[in-house]
Amino acid sequence: MQEISFRNDILPLKDKLFRLALRITLDRAEAEDVVQDTMIRVWNKRDEWSQFDSVEAYCLVVAKNLAIDRSQKKEAQHLELTPELAEEPDASGPYDQLVNEERMNLIHRLVNELPEKQRLIMQLRDIEGESYKKIATILNLTEEQVKVNLFRARQKVKQRYLEIDEYGL
Repeated sequence: MQEISFRNDILPLKDKLFRLALRITLDRAEAEDVVQDTMIRVWNKRDEWSQFDSVEAYCLVVAKNLAIDRSQKKEAQHLELTPELAEEPDASGPYDQLVNEERMNLIHRLVNELPEKQRLIMQLRDIEGESYKKIATILNLTEEQVKVNLFRARQKVKQRYLEIDEYGL
């Protein structure tokens, strides 16, 4: 079994943990606290690291559970994406940049309107690039449930986007 190092294996996960926590808590400060608490809990379990199939999956599960606990206390509803969270689109001129920015804002709004489970699955698969198996482990679902929820989430976002884009609703 490979030796696990906090500095080399766990600390680099902090950005991924932050994005997951932010998606759940919908609050930057809470997400930062979740990451810090996750790192502390993982450090306290350092004697058990060799027993885990995946330390990364363990970290994500701990972060998810802590974030859900915190968000239930605050009863957060939706994430408002700030400019520093959105990627800059490639555009040739100011008009194209404005159009792309409006499209991205609409897509982010539509994703944020999804049910929590679909939102989390979309975050983990499409943004974080996690495998179906890892997402299933993290969210305590089957791989088929992950695939179905991801398909439905994508379809819902696509359908609403086309409705709004074509009809201006």
